[in-house]
Amino acid sequence: MNLKFNENGLIPAIVQDVATKDVLMMAWMNAESLELTQERGEAVFWSRSRQEIWHKGTTSGNVQRVREIRYDCDADTLLLLVDPAGAACHTGEMSCFFRVLGD
Repeated sequence: MNLKFNENGLIPAIVQDVATKDVLMMAWMNAESLELTQERGEAVFWSRSRQEIWHKGTTSGNVQRVREIRYDCDADTLLLLVDPAGAACHTGEMSCFFRVLGD
């Protein structure tokens, strides 16, 4: 597997509920967060705003147990299939994609 990280060493990660197939969120991963995700079996990302590793659910309890990690045909985007333990969005919504453009 030769994943293509961008010039900042990051790769986008789409997070999808393995049961419902709902897209929950999009976040960024670096090599370290990807490795930690694989080791822990829970989603770990790179926070661009805080410039640090971010274990999803550390403060909220809404961890995402990773069942499978896929990557796209260009090897530049990840898809994490997860069992969520609560809302994915910091607003409390199950998905970060709860708004409709034009509303």
